[in-house]
Amino acid sequence: MQPGNDPAMLARRLAELREEHRDLDAAIAKLSADPAGDQLQLSRLKKRKLKLKDMIAYFENKLIPDLDA
Repeated sequence: MQPGNDPAMLARRLAELREEHRDLDAAIAKLSADPAGDQLQLSRLKKRKLKLKDMIAYFENKLIPDLDA
C-alpha cells in the first residue's frame, strides 16, 4: 500500500479538513453579520471554504473502496 493511501492517515486528514471547514463557516457567519465587515476577507474565506469542500470530497472518495475493482 502506498503511504498516501493509508486509511488511518486519510481519516485523520479528513477530520482536520472538516474541522477547518466548520471553523471557516463560523468565521464567515461572524464576518457576514458585521455590516462594516471586510468584504475582500469574506470573499477569501468563502473561496477557502469551497476549496476545503473539494478536498473533503477527494479524501472521502479515497476512503471509499473502489467498487469496480
